[in-house]
Amino acid sequence: MKTPHISSSARQNMTESDNRDAFFEDKGMRVLVSLRRIIRAVDIHSRRLYSLFNITAPQLLCLLTIEREGPINLKSLATAVSLGPSTVNGIVDRLEARELIRRERSGSDRRHVFLRATSTGVELTRNAPLLLQDRLSEALRRLPETEQAAIVASLERIVEMMDAEHLEASPILAPQADISSLRDEPIKQVPDTVKESL
Repeated sequence: MKTPHISSSARQNMTESDNRDAFFEDKGMRVLVSLRRIIRAVDIHSRRLYSLFNITAPQLLCLLTIEREGPINLKSLATAVSLGPSTVNGIVDRLEARELIRRERSGSDRRHVFLRATSTGVELTRNAPLLLQDRLSEALRRLPETEQAAIVASLERIVEMMDAEHLEASPILAPQADISSLRDEPIKQVPDTVKESL
């Protein structure tokens, strides 16, 4: 049987295709594995935080903000943590039910309500670990500006490639289930030896 003739341009195209496949096997798979590791890291941190302190990352972020900037009203809190008012209102309700914060009416205008951390809430903020996004921010801040810009550009390009630009997101590294969670189990005392493992 006569071997079919393959033109030089066809051979070149086949070589380029093979090179692209080899590239994806290396770089492409590394990208996918890295993305999966990020997702797992967020999930593990969230589970550990809730397991040890019975609080979610969004709840802790709100509590930390109230403790640091309080007394603060609900609208300002929602802006500070980049979450919707309805979501923040639900989080505040659960924090108040756990006696981690309290609502106080303004002395000059009773219509205005402010949020303040209780002594229990302050104690929890002192014992809780650094939020994952804060840990990442600190690491990024230590990088040269050119490397920071390259990371931002690469991640934004990945978002674009996944057609995810339209999705709303807050700068909180936590599973979406945590942000909309309705769990309100009471805070338990956590042994110091366990806290140190975070």
